[in-house]
Amino acid sequence: MNIARLIDHTLLKPEASRDDIRRLCAEALKYGFASVCVNPWYVSLAAELLRGSEVRVCTVVGFPLGATLPQVKVFETEQVLELGAQEIDMVINVGALRSGEDDAVESDIRGVVEASHRGRAICKVILEAALLTQDEKVRASRAAKNAGADFVKTSTGFGPGGATVEDVRLMRSIVGEATGVKAAGGVRTLADLQKMVAAGATRIGASASVKIIEESRSSVGEKR
Repeated sequence: MNIARLIDHTLLKPEASRDDIRRLCAEALKYGFASVCVNPWYVSLAAELLRGSEVRVCTVVGFPLGATLPQVKVFETEQVLELGAQEIDMVINVGALRSGEDDAVESDIRGVVEASHRGRAICKVILEAALLTQDEKVRASRAAKNAGADFVKTSTGFGPGGATVEDVRLMRSIVGEATGVKAAGGVRTLADLQKMVAAGATRIGASASVKIIEESRSSVGEKR
């Protein structure tokens, strides 16, 4: 298993500087991560630094609360695609879901999914699972699948909790094998990553990506 190709190398802190993003992209190129995940402001810089490489540019929409108006999420998606984004991680409207407005949640997701696909990008849908009951997680996963999402994703990393094995397993059981599952939030070690993959994750969001890869390489060395 090529662990690096599972990882979205992530830096979404509001205080991140251009130098921080340059460092992130250099690390992504060095280790061969699947993507860098950056805030919309830095999409054009990341796209410039990664042009011609296999590392994709991922960004976030309606982040981190998900309470942005649907048409604003679509506009934001279109704008970042023009700047060079290739993957979109959007946050669902958590309040609408908890209010039982599942049709509104699905419509909100569909708008971003369709805008992403028009721009030949994939769309990952963030549930912010730590805020949801089991039933709400099921309904959110189903809404994302029905709306054509490419992935469901556990967390923003800014909520009260991150990815859990139980949530990944539940989301996988709802979306089936054809839709990806991204575990994000609190995945800091190789053991964390391995547990998430065993539970059904096909992508990992991490800021400790370099540490995870170095841990993986040292464990291979030890086995030899």
